[in-house]
Amino acid sequence: MNRLADIAATAFAPAARAISAYRIPGATLGLITADGQRALVSTGSAQIEPWRETLTLGHWFDLASLTKVIATTPAILRLADEGALHLDRPVADAIPDLRQYDVAGAVERRVTFRQCLSHQTHFPAVQPIYTYGDDPRRLRAFVLQREWRAGPPVYSDINFILLGIAIERLTGLPLDHMLFPPGLAWRPDAALSVATEHCMWRDRMLKGEVHDENASALGGAAGHAGLFGTVDGVLDFAQSLLDGSGASEAAIHAMRERVSPTRTCGWERHVPGWPGGDACSDTTIGHTGFTGTGLWLDFERGLGWTLLTNRVHPTRHSDSGIAALRRATGDAVIAAFDAA
Repeated sequence: MNRLADIAATAFAPAARAISAYRIPGATLGLITADGQRALVSTGSAQIEPWRETLTLGHWFDLASLTKVIATTPAILRLADEGALHLDRPVADAIPDLRQYDVAGAVERRVTFRQCLSHQTHFPAVQPIYTYGDDPRRLRAFVLQREWRAGPPVYSDINFILLGIAIERLTGLPLDHMLFPPGLAWRPDAALSVATEHCMWRDRMLKGEVHDENASALGGAAGHAGLFGTVDGVLDFAQSLLDGSGASEAAIHAMRERVSPTRTCGWERHVPGWPGGDACSDTTIGHTGFTGTGLWLDFERGLGWTLLTNRVHPTRHSDSGIAALRRATGDAVIAAFDAA
C-alpha cells in the first residue's frame, strides 16, 4: 500500500470497532491531499433492514447538512463574487417579500447573508416545518412570513433554508436545477444508495430519498439538506478547496475566516472538543451531517478527510456513538499522517 492508503487503513480502526459493536451499520473513510492523492476504506452494510446489503465505495450517502457547505455556501459566495449580493447586506435584498406585512419592524428583514452563513441570527435551532403542510411553495411562504421567536444565536437550519430561497430568487431556478460534478446529486440512484431511517412520518424505509423531513416537504432539495454524494464526489469537492480550484480566493477566505469563535461562512472552525478531533491544526474547517456524515479540511497539512456513515439506519433513536467516533477518527487521521 502507498503512504496515504496506510494512513487511511490505520485511521479506520475506530469506525471498524463501531461496526463490529453494531453501533453503526457501515462506514467509508476517504482521505485526500491538495495534490490529488486519495485513499479509501469501506466496510459494513449499506442496509440491514428489511434485508442486508454490503456497503461499497460506489454507494451514495445522504449528506444531510453537508449540503450547507458543499452546495449552498459555495453558491452564495459565487453570487457574491458576481456582485449579485453583498454578504453584509440583508437577505431581504434577494427576498423582498420576506416578512412583507411588517417591512419596518420585522427583525427577519435585517438578518444578513453573512449572519445566516455563520448562524449568527435569532432563528430557532429546529422547527418541524413539514408538519404545516405538504405544498413546497406554501411551506416556503410559511418560512418567509412567519414571525420567528427571537433567541440567542444557535446553529439553525432556518438560516440555510432562507439562503436556499435566496439562491432560487437570484438565479431564477429551483435548487434542484443546480448542477454538480459526478458523485454529487440531489436525486441519486436509489438502488445504489445507503438506507437511512424508517421514517415514521412517511411510513417507509428511506433509500435514495432525503432523510430530513423539512427538506422532503420543501421538495427534496433545500438550502440546508437534500444533497447526496459518493465518497469520491465528496473528496473531489474537498480537493477543489484545498488546491483553490473550486472557489475564488475571496470565497475560500470567507470559508476559513472566523465570524464567531466557532463559525466561518458556512463552516465550523477548529475548537477544542469539536467533531474533527483535537489533533488537527487551527486552520481546519469542518462540518457534519445528521445522517452520520462529515467532512474536514486541514489547510496547514493540505489534507482532507470524510467519514460517511449511515448511523441513523434503521433508526435515529439508538446510541450510535457518532460524536465520539468522529473525534476519534479525526485524531487517528492526523496521528497517522504525522507519523508517516
